[in-house]
Amino acid sequence: MNYKAAPLFTNDLVVFGILMGLLAFIFYTAHLKGGFWEKFYKIVPALLLAYVLPAVLTSTNIIATEWGNKINGHFEFHSNLYHIASRLLLPASLILMTLSIDLKAVFNLGPKALIMFFTGTLGIVIGGPIALAIVGYFSPETVVGTGNDALWRGLSTLAGSWIGGGANQAAMLEIFHYNQQKYGATVLVDIFVANIWMAILLMGAAKTQAIDRWLKADTSAIEELKLKVSSFVKKVEKIPTLTDYMMMLGIAFFSVAVSLKSSGYISEFLHDNFHFVSDKTSFFSSLGSAFFWLISLATLFGVLFSYTKIRNFEGAGASKMGSVFIYILVATIGMKMDLGEILKNPGLIFIGLIWMSIHAGLLILVAKMIRAPFFFLAVGSQANVGGAASAPIVAAAFHPALASVGAMLAIVGYVVGTIAALISAGLMEWISKVMGWI
Repeated sequence: MNYKAAPLFTNDLVVFGILMGLLAFIFYTAHLKGGFWEKFYKIVPALLLAYVLPAVLTSTNIIATEWGNKINGHFEFHSNLYHIASRLLLPASLILMTLSIDLKAVFNLGPKALIMFFTGTLGIVIGGPIALAIVGYFSPETVVGTGNDALWRGLSTLAGSWIGGGANQAAMLEIFHYNQQKYGATVLVDIFVANIWMAILLMGAAKTQAIDRWLKADTSAIEELKLKVSSFVKKVEKIPTLTDYMMMLGIAFFSVAVSLKSSGYISEFLHDNFHFVSDKTSFFSSLGSAFFWLISLATLFGVLFSYTKIRNFEGAGASKMGSVFIYILVATIGMKMDLGEILKNPGLIFIGLIWMSIHAGLLILVAKMIRAPFFFLAVGSQANVGGAASAPIVAAAFHPALASVGAMLAIVGYVVGTIAALISAGLMEWISKVMGWI
């Protein structure tokens, strides 16, 4: 039984206040003109700092996501801030950011978004077996294991997480029965490597014009979408009143409430009545995920509102309010990463880093070949690796109007995640057998 020391602050209400204080500090310094801070934020985007500073607090044990005795692979105490942010603030932000969307302009973005998404999926499928082979060649003791201890079983959960998200990760754990005692190490790789890659993408978003020039990308459709949203905002712009704020929050959170309740009913109904959903090995197993339906329904609400007068609330700052929720979500994601843990199992970390490098390299190669904008590369990647919890964050870093594109691609990730992860797992098992590691 392992024990993790309690952090300095264990009360979620106190930790939330600390996170909000950090966000206030970031926004205050980001808008200072001249001097050190202006130069600093030209290099480090504010959204990236909102992610990094909570990670620093977690790494120094000032705050933490979990602590106490580890029982059956889980610590007995944990913070609920990320769960609340991802289940409440994320869908609310999607609604607020999508209600002014021009759906026709989104479809006009063309097929390159899907091409980059599936390129990212392919990078994860083949990246795992290649990374396993490379590290196993130089350090066979890292990958050797028998039965439920076989490393390829643990890495299958990583493949599931990086093609769709938590539901697909849980499916791989259920299918391959990896040793629960060792499972925490693969979760660490997931959090550390995926979040490092997300940080790189956020930095790239701040330099998207230079990257697009290097890719020789055609960004006209994206710019047209941004222009349409900006023109609409100017047309309906107004000084918001208290009534406007109450209406926006009421519409968003009531829609989230309906989505939450409905997602539970839908996932339970499908799981209980359709074998191809309840079967964890099925291509359609992700349809049993309540989170999948939560994100889908919230996005649908936003799209439906865009055809009504509700879309005029964009003029009162709907997407800005959605951005507030996104920043809070980013801060709670940041507090999940303990930088000090990475040295405990360097071999596994190397597998993760090589794996992600293959994913990134393939995306860059294809983007260069088809002249896809960096936005499609970043969101296509994050819709795989981060899923619905972070794809809208990366998309919104380019422009709030693009958050819904990230959400839509993440939904595709949920659908293809299980079957793609099974293929990757099969390849890793085959390599392990050929090399005599199992």
